[in-house]
Order: sequence, then structure tokens, then C-alpha cells
Amino acid sequence: MSKKYDILIWVIIEIYFNYIGAIMPNNEKIKEIILCKYGEIILKGTNRSTFEAQLLREVKRRAKLVGNYEVSYNQSTVYVEPADEEAEENLDVLYDQLGKVFGFVAICKAAVAEKTLESIIDTAVKYLPEKLKNYKTFKCEAKRSDKKFPLSSPELSGEVGGAILEAIPHLTVSLYEPEIVVKIEVREAHAYIHAGQDKGAGGMPLGSAGKGLLLLSGGIDSPVAGYMMMKRGMVVDCVHFESMPYTSQAAHDKVMQLAAHLTEYCGKIKVHVVSLTHIQEELRDNCVEDYFTLLLRRFMMKLSSMVAAENECHVLVTGESLGQVASQTMKAMCVTEDAASIPVFRPCIGLDKEEIVKISRAIGTFDTSIQPYDDCCTVFTPRHPRTQPELEKVLAEEAKVDVEGLIAEAWETRYLETIYQEL
Repeated sequence: MSKKYDILIWVIIEIYFNYIGAIMPNNEKIKEIILCKYGEIILKGTNRSTFEAQLLREVKRRAKLVGNYEVSYNQSTVYVEPADEEAEENLDVLYDQLGKVFGFVAICKAAVAEKTLESIIDTAVKYLPEKLKNYKTFKCEAKRSDKKFPLSSPELSGEVGGAILEAIPHLTVSLYEPEIVVKIEVREAHAYIHAGQDKGAGGMPLGSAGKGLLLLSGGIDSPVAGYMMMKRGMVVDCVHFESMPYTSQAAHDKVMQLAAHLTEYCGKIKVHVVSLTHIQEELRDNCVEDYFTLLLRRFMMKLSSMVAAENECHVLVTGESLGQVASQTMKAMCVTEDAASIPVFRPCIGLDKEEIVKISRAIGTFDTSIQPYDDCCTVFTPRHPRTQPELEKVLAEEAKVDVEGLIAEAWETRYLETIYQEL
């Protein structure tokens, strides 16, 4: 009798705990990863693998800075998965980093589920309440890259949407103007659930468009020009011209801070520094004042071309905008570009100041650019600069100084500073 009683008790206990396990939420930790969606490179044909390799190299570089992550790609998406607990804890840090990788149009964090309806629903109702707590309306969309999945996309959307409504009572469905869209992606290995996504950096993968040399001043425009060329895939070195003692150490430090801001998008930047002090003094003492800025910029172009040749940069990049200042009229820019031995790219050429400032604020360089420290371009500024110069007259003024000797002297002053990204 005692033995039968003991067996009965154990059966009751087992039934009870099975019941509790069925009705209580599963405490199994939800696996969260980052999905990064391709941009323009999906349009590349047989060259696409080259662009993908550049993109993955940059993702892996940034992931390594943050922690231990596994990086893979398939069907125009890069998957970034934490490989340990520390990496899971730092997922937000990496998410911010990946938002600055050129080549992605969108990024999002997503929960991973098995490719069954039960697993997808279970994961969704556990993962989404925190994500949706500040929204009132939503829409559920499903996409099946794996066509073997038994439900169609509309059927899956309906099933998961219904489960979300039951689990989060304050929500209502809005098919046309939802505050947030919940997406279920059924892919090769798993299903992924995410709510909302952030805009990616866009553009083309860094390193996919060659290398250029940015003429980096302490102003607003040149850092924006550098950013814009990086966004198109160009690796950028910088050259900065200083005029000690007419310019200060604070002005120098300001430029290095601007370069540091740009490393958030490229990892590191080399800044080649060249002194123009003696050149400016010679121009001041020997040439007509009205031509001073044009002559100085021609020296910059000559020296920049030499720096570019030494560092395998194929173009010069400036922050010039047509008509913005006296040295940026069409004729003035033609006169200064005449002194360059390689092409000059001007990504800001058609932007007005308000548009340039907007980009500057977005990339974090504006507050540094407006610090009140003079750069070499503001030293000995002419009162009445020539806005419609003739090349022959400019060359006549240039002939009043020892161009080759001054170039050789300035070349010997150059030195390099390398700025690395800091998290």
C-alpha cells in the first residue's frame, strides 16, 4: 500500500511540474544578432565579390575592436553574431560602430528563432514587448527567402501578428500608417524577428574606389569633403599646411581633432603636415597683394601633388564650393588647379553653406571646425582678392619668387601624424 502511494505521489508531482512548465514562460535566453543590409553593391555584377570583400573586411575590423563576434554574409545581408557573453553585453557598442560602415543601407538588431511557426511565435512574444512598449500601432510583415517554409508570407504575418496582439494588449494593427513595422525573415538557417531598423551609412565600401589626398584645413568644408569621398569608397590621406608662428599649436591640434572625427568612418588617417611660412613671407614681400591667395593655393597644389605621388594617392580632394569665397570662383579654381599634376575632386562644389554645415553637424565635425583658431589661409589675407584672375598674370606674379627653391624648402619641413580611431 505504501509503495503504491509513493508511486501515485510521484505521478502527481510529475504532472504538476509538466503543467507548470507548459504555462510558465520559458526562461531560455533569446539570442540577438545584428543584421546589416547591403546598399549599392547589390547592383554590381561580376565585380560584386570584390566589393563584398571590402565590406566584410571593415565589419570584421570594427567587430574585433569591440569583442568576439562571428561575421558571415548571405543574400545581401551581413550577419554579426556575439560569440560570448562579453560580446553580447557590448552589442550596442558594435551596433553604433556598424552604423558608420559605408556600404549598408540599413541595420537592425534581430532575435534568432528556429524555422518553425511555434519557435517564431514564442520568440516574437518574448522579444518584442520591450521593443514595442512605446508604440500604439504596428504592422507585421514576413518574407520567406526559404520557400520550403510551409506557410506563405501573408499566412506567417497573420499568425505572428495575432500572437503579438494577444501578448501586447495595448497595440492595434495599422496596415497603412503603422508607427512601427515588425518583420519576420525566414532565411537559410534561421528565422529572424526585428522591430524597426536604422538607416545605414550608405555609399560604397571603404577601399573600393582607390585612394585620394584631402587638403585638410581647420574649416567646415574640407572635413565634409573627406567624409563624402570616403562614403563613395575612397581611402583618404590628408595634407595640412601650417604657418608657424603665424598659426598656433591650438590651430594644429584643432586639425588633428577633425582628423580624429573622420577616423570614426575609416579607422585611421595619415595627416602629412607641411610648413608654408617662408612661402607666405616671400609672397607678401614680392608679389601684388591681390594675387596672394591664388599664388598660395598654387603652392599648395604643387606640394599636395608631391605628397600624393609619394603616398600613391591618385587624386587631390578639396572642400571648395563654387562661388563661396573669392578663391572659389570658376576662374580662380581653374588657375589654382593648373598647378596640380593630378586631378582635383571637389565633392562640395554644388552645395551651399547651409548644406555643408548640415553634413558637418551630422558627422560631428562642426563644433570643432568653428573653434576660433586661424589657419594658414587666413594669414596675410588680401584686402581685395582677385575673383576673375587671368592665368598669364598670375604666372607673371609667381615668377617674382623662386618657386622651385621655395617648394624644395617646404618639402623638407614635412612630417607625418597618424590618427587612429578610438572607441
